[in-house]
Amino acid sequence: MTEQPIKPPLLPVIPRLWRALHWSLSGLRAALHTEQSFRIECALLPVITGLAIGVSDSYWQLATLIGAWLLLLMCELLNSAVEATIDRIGSEYHPLSGRAKDLGSAAVFIVMVINLLFWAAALLE
Repeated sequence: MTEQPIKPPLLPVIPRLWRALHWSLSGLRAALHTEQSFRIECALLPVITGLAIGVSDSYWQLATLIGAWLLLLMCELLNSAVEATIDRIGSEYHPLSGRAKDLGSAAVFIVMVINLLFWAAALLE
């Protein structure tokens, strides 16, 4: 008969989740202190939420409009992470560094277009 593996206790999961939460909050704090675009987009979140509540016909539409804005915030964080990494590597210009920064910026732009499309659809419906 094969011996069944012993499952690790659930307790280590809680400290791991707590550390992950701490790191996530540290990242949000850092972005709020150093990234102007992120600060502006965060400041607009209550406005976007209020407008979404006003124009939404369903909970799905509300979730889509607010979720798209949160997706923009997430993309902005990833773009900032790419830029910080490139800046950490060196200050001299390199075409690949420029391309990486441009690609991150393009990703943010695409999420802005997605937001525009969702809002246009919600307003025209």
